[in-house]
This record gives sequence, C-alpha cells and structure tokens, in this order.
Amino acid sequence: MSRVLVIEDDADVGLALGVLLRRSGYEVDHVEDGRAGLRAVHSLRPDLLVLDIGLRGMDGWQVLERVRDISDLPILILSGHGQEADKVRGLRAGADDYLTKPFGSNELVARLEALLRRTAQPTWAIEVYDDGRLRIDPQQRSVSLDGRDVRLTPTEFRLLAVLVRHGGSILNPAQLLAQVWDDPSGLGLERVKFAVLRLRRKLESPDASAARIESVRGFGYRFRGSA
Repeated sequence: MSRVLVIEDDADVGLALGVLLRRSGYEVDHVEDGRAGLRAVHSLRPDLLVLDIGLRGMDGWQVLERVRDISDLPILILSGHGQEADKVRGLRAGADDYLTKPFGSNELVARLEALLRRTAQPTWAIEVYDDGRLRIDPQQRSVSLDGRDVRLTPTEFRLLAVLVRHGGSILNPAQLLAQVWDDPSGLGLERVKFAVLRLRRKLESPDASAARIESVRGFGYRFRGSA
C-alpha cells in the first residue's frame, strides 16, 4: 500500500482528501502547516506528497524546495491559482504535477496513480552525511569541509545532495539537469559542466586526493567519499 502525505492547511479539504484517498487504497497522513509537513516528510518518508501551496508560516514553495534537497519523491501541488505562470513556477521548482482547486475527485486519483506508475521508488538523502572531512546536513542546509563552513547557492546544494544521494553511481548531465534544475527545457548541458566546476572549487582541499566529484569521461559525474 502506497503512503501519501497531504500537507493542506484547510482542515475540511484535508479531511475530504483523506477519505477519498483511503477509499482508493492509499495510506494517508495529513498535517496542516509547512513546518510540521517538513518534519513529517523526514519521519514518514512517504511514497508521494500532495502539497498545498498556500500554507501558513512556511509556505508550500519553501516546503517544496526543502523536500527536493533530500528526496526525489513524486510531488503533486494543489493551488487555488490556475494561471500558467503559477503552474510553470511549480513545475520548475520541482513538482511533478499541478492541480488547480476546485478539482474532481476522479482526476486527483488518476493523477496520483499516473505519478506512482511513472516514478521509481523514491531515494532519500541520509540525515547527515559525514565522512570525517565533508559534512552535509540537509535539514540545516549546511556544508562544512575540514571544519570550515562552505557556502553554496541553492542550486549548488541541490547538485551536491543529488550526487551524494546516488554516491558511487555515475549520473550523466541529462539526469542531473532533470533532478537539479527540474525543468531542463532550454537548458544546455554546458550548464551542468559549469555548475560542477563551481561546486568542485568550493570543495577543494589542499589534499588533491580528496576530490569528491569525479568526472567520468564520456559518461558523467559521480560522488565518492574520503578514502
């Protein structure tokens, strides 16, 4: 049974979604604010996230960005705004689908079924990565090398998080475009190359053997921890 986490601040909508999804065979958890939702993502590790954008406190855009730092689980956005610009923003920020309120029950269930069919089992970053030299804390969005804080842009942090999450595996530029930039249309593969170069410079160490992001000629890039 697939587990769905619903982050929706309207209690009535949340209750209705819970009833609908349970009847459709899903295990459902519901929270009503962004910070509690982010904690639930960390603790429950759901198979799919239904995320309302108009949350109190930490809004849905912030939750979306934080979730994408730690996982590639499928995310469906719910929003009262149906303008094209809002949909494009959601998809580019990392959502897999966008549904405008009000919506039909059958359409919602069909969209969730489609998301689960076309996505693999979600991968998750470890709570804190620490190989004795490099330390990455996804929840705090902090990185340090040999005890020295390393300042990364949001894109650089997500790039590092994706590489670490798939540690030891080679990811080609197209895969990195899809997982880091979310909507790669119109983006050249050179963008990946230069982003990796900037990230490697920030992770440079006097010990050349400690290079952590390897270029595999003709294939892509992979992350390896300190020897």
